[in-house]
Amino acid sequence: MSYNNRAPVSRRARIQKLNIEQGRRILVISDIHANIPYFEGVLKLADFSDRDVLILDGDFLEKGTESLKLLRMLMEMSKRENVHLVCGNCDDWADMYLPDFRDEICDYILKYLQYRKRSLLWDLCVEQGFDPMELKDFRPMRELFRETYAEIWSFLGNVPHAIDAGNFVFAHAGMTPGKPLEEHSPTELDRVDALLKTDRHYDRWLVVGHWPVMLYGEDRVCANPIIDRERKIISLDGGCSLKDDGQLNCLLIPDIRSEDFSFVAYDPFPTAVALEEQEEGGQSYYIRWGDSDVRVLKRGAEFSRCRHVRTGYEMDILTKYLFTGDEVTGCNDSTDYILPVHTGDVLRIVEHTSRGVLAKRGGVTGWYFGKLRQTS
Repeated sequence: MSYNNRAPVSRRARIQKLNIEQGRRILVISDIHANIPYFEGVLKLADFSDRDVLILDGDFLEKGTESLKLLRMLMEMSKRENVHLVCGNCDDWADMYLPDFRDEICDYILKYLQYRKRSLLWDLCVEQGFDPMELKDFRPMRELFRETYAEIWSFLGNVPHAIDAGNFVFAHAGMTPGKPLEEHSPTELDRVDALLKTDRHYDRWLVVGHWPVMLYGEDRVCANPIIDRERKIISLDGGCSLKDDGQLNCLLIPDIRSEDFSFVAYDPFPTAVALEEQEEGGQSYYIRWGDSDVRVLKRGAEFSRCRHVRTGYEMDILTKYLFTGDEVTGCNDSTDYILPVHTGDVLRIVEHTSRGVLAKRGGVTGWYFGKLRQTS
């Protein structure tokens, strides 16, 4: 779940064995996070059809605004033989009906519900006519939901924590090298942070989401999938619903025996054509989630000069990206990277400012200060 209800280590993960016949294309998407427009957009870009196998690699719920609607869509889609889901750490709400569920976790669920203000449980409360902000105790809602939404809990409670497809394993966050999948606990598969920063490597391909790929960057932001061929790890999470410049990635595997990977990515940003050349900037830094505290040196109406607390690096940050009016505050992910741009390049515009645009080119986010011709 999206709170810390860690399952006992003794509980085994659910594993699905999947035999994918040769000649079928495999589409893998992770971390939709209740964002239906992005999900529909990337499926359209990928030209998804019944001939393909679609694997949703966890965290299809939470963070976005349409958890219940998307869940019902996926419950219907999964009735087809070619659509398969993996349970992520944001999807295991059925665990609150397991015998080992700790009753006191309901207190945390209520805090989470009222802090997040968008979640599966929020949607269920609203559907039942309750204002989640007026709840004093989640326990009565948990009992109300038990029978009212039995079909949902049955569905979520049977979504596997990993899919074993022979040459590929699809798990939301990671797995332990050399350990049989069937001996893993759920948390060993859906709560491994920053997998690519570990020393793990595998003898078959492991496809994960969970950790947004842009968090691996230091001096620039890139939302494209990371394919580590030496360690046989593919990391997919493009920050959909989490990052202002995020995208939803779809890995394309042409055949179960192929390693000729490609991908498509969807975001809704308008496009524009660059009319002037721009050289790549010099030193840059990416302030990101988990390490975003800055000291505001000079606050302005549009931009504020800030010093990153941990590194001392200084950059101008959009004032609206600062979380509070305090001298020291957290901020949205921010970069001062200057994109290399050629005349005629198509940019995806994230922010228009008086200085230029914050834009994406090839999945990389940075600044462009030249003239543009809008195309959409």
